[in-house]
Amino acid sequence: MSDPSLAAGLRHHDRDRYQTALFAPAERRDALFALYAFNYEIARIRDYVREPMLGLMRLQWWRDALDEIYAGKPARRHEVATPLAEAIAAHGLSKAHFTALLDARAQDMEEVPPESLAALENYAAATSGSLILLALEALGVRDAKAAAAGRAVGVAYALTGLLAAAPFHAQRRRLYLPAALTAQHGVDLEHSLFALKPSRQLTAATQEIADRARRHLEEARQQRGAVPRAAVPALLHAVLAERRLQKLATVDHNLFDPQLAAEDTLQSLRLAWAALRHRY
Repeated sequence: MSDPSLAAGLRHHDRDRYQTALFAPAERRDALFALYAFNYEIARIRDYVREPMLGLMRLQWWRDALDEIYAGKPARRHEVATPLAEAIAAHGLSKAHFTALLDARAQDMEEVPPESLAALENYAAATSGSLILLALEALGVRDAKAAAAGRAVGVAYALTGLLAAAPFHAQRRRLYLPAALTAQHGVDLEHSLFALKPSRQLTAATQEIADRARRHLEEARQQRGAVPRAAVPALLHAVLAERRLQKLATVDHNLFDPQLAAEDTLQSLRLAWAALRHRY
């Protein structure tokens, strides 16, 4: 049984994933909490280090910790490492997915944006997509259709999440909008994105990323009839991604509209309704 503080911390720092995990069977929930807490630990590294090298060192700490876990050694003394080791042992989680996650997070330490929309999608698949694949394994689902849906949901969720976080990243002069896309639409990064001011060019680039996220959602939902019901708690991120896309469309894809930052007070109900119908 994991430490209750782990779930409490996740509820505070990653409300989305915490809420989706609540729809998993009780005996699987701790594993999801451990996975999502691990994800939070590595996702926030770039925001807490001044030098990229320090971030890479922290990622290496986690690589070494995972190597030790998979070698059968005791977990390192860390509030997340111990429950993560328990989840890996209990559910036979694939090390390759952790490796993909850590490799992608190393890209966060770089000071350059992704080259293209395809590169951004690859990053989304390696981060959010890999995490959903691990969640599926924790739920006992090792099905090809579910995995395909999971990757697609992961990409859509990550793309919409990066758009939602664009003002936060812009304040730190971090850029996840693809270089080729901003160049294609003539986005003036200094006077629009980094100045936190909307522009027609930035709106066009934003809409193209949002459209791509919608395609991934559609791709995931095409698998819905073949996906086991047990997979649904890991795929509920699709509900959250769709809601973000709806809000973006409502404000004409203006990344800086205050409405986008407002908390969705009905989110838990939306998730419950989807879970009740075994939909995502």
